[in-house]
Amino acid sequence: MSVPNEFMNSEMQPPFIKRLNALDWVFAILLVVGSVYAFQKYSHLMDAYEVGILFGTAISFIAIGWLWKPARSLMFYVAAISLFAVNLYGNDLAAAETNFFLRFLFSAQSATMWMSALFVMATVAYFVELFSGNEFTGKVATAMTWCATAMGFIGLLVRWRETYLHGADIGYIPVSNLYEVFILFSIITALIYLFYEKKYETRSMGGFVLLVISAAIAFLLWYHFEKNASEIKPLVPALQSYWMKIHVPANFVGYGAFALAAMIGVAYLIKDKALKNNPNGAVAKRLPSLDMMDDVMHKSIALGFAFFTIATVLGAMWAAEAWGGYWSWDPKETWALIVWLNYAAWLHMRLMKGLRGVPLAWWAIIGLFVTHTENFNLSSFRA
Repeated sequence: MSVPNEFMNSEMQPPFIKRLNALDWVFAILLVVGSVYAFQKYSHLMDAYEVGILFGTAISFIAIGWLWKPARSLMFYVAAISLFAVNLYGNDLAAAETNFFLRFLFSAQSATMWMSALFVMATVAYFVELFSGNEFTGKVATAMTWCATAMGFIGLLVRWRETYLHGADIGYIPVSNLYEVFILFSIITALIYLFYEKKYETRSMGGFVLLVISAAIAFLLWYHFEKNASEIKPLVPALQSYWMKIHVPANFVGYGAFALAAMIGVAYLIKDKALKNNPNGAVAKRLPSLDMMDDVMHKSIALGFAFFTIATVLGAMWAAEAWGGYWSWDPKETWALIVWLNYAAWLHMRLMKGLRGVPLAWWAIIGLFVTHTENFNLSSFRA
């Protein structure tokens, strides 16, 4: 009996730790040194949980950088530019109006506007690449998506500093309201997509995924200009908790993965219909295979389900600390349970019942609307 090549290759490879090179270790050492420096400088402001979050985040970033090399470059540029912008502020919030770099590039609002513009342009470029087959346009779309993601992270990190410049008693991690979490949603969804783009070596799914990000950007811009949502305000007491620092990011990894799966579901349905109506057409030829898109949907929902489960448990622990009970069946908690059950059923039907194809694609799309409703329930709680 023949042995699959993938199995033989995995058996012949040395252990992962032995495959790390000098640059991998330098990257890890820099993150550890940075974490130790942050601990020494700010430990008097941190409790035991926040110390755990600091070093847990460093370990997570090391693992991500080792497993996905492009993420290291993103971390480097985001850290360097964010530190540059924070240094330009000093202790004067008014510098955002007088300093060229802050006013036009790297203040929280400026970086967010750049993120928004780049994501929208990347969406257009991905679709141009899909229909024209022009490889250069696809490379531009990928580059703009990376740049938009970087600017989103920079905007959030600089906003973090800006909250403290409003007052030490006001400062908070910027994942506390609808404006901030829509930025977080956009960059996390983009990052997950970029990982799959590299893994499967195709850009033809990019336009569909970036559509949901562009929709989030449209809402973000409306919310910013109509509701002055970018204004920094003190947190309500219930949000002044270390639980927010881990619960919200975990939640939005789940939301981003679910959104990506839904948009891949849209591409799946279009490809399926094109194969039936015009198998030699451009759409049928240029979209990835149905098997590939089915695999991406499955992996995205599995990733999202794992993080959403963690976030739900963390949310219950947060509720117990804030209100004395793990679960109270309020609308937010009830809808979170509905979302969890929906994706648990999706995974069960695929893994245990062998369901594939069009039904699961439709289910992933409908799941996005279910998740969208839960997201607004959660966000209204934070407002």
